[in-house]
Amino acid sequence: MSGSDILNVFQILIALTVIAAVVMQAKGAGLGNIFGGAGSEGGYRTRRGLERTLFRGTIVLMLVFVGLSIAAVRL
Repeated sequence: MSGSDILNVFQILIALTVIAAVVMQAKGAGLGNIFGGAGSEGGYRTRRGLERTLFRGTIVLMLVFVGLSIAAVRL
């Protein structure tokens, strides 16, 4: 396997992980919240505990994905 093949495999694995993280975050969101409605929660809500960790982990995974994408283009 060449270096670009390894990068492509890592890129696919990171992409699948990002998809799973985003789906887990959207699991509790109702249809009204998707289109901007406040729903029954009454407005702004802070992230706590596992939800915050998942949110920050998603951001880190996206940065890794972008970095891998740039590296794959350069090779």
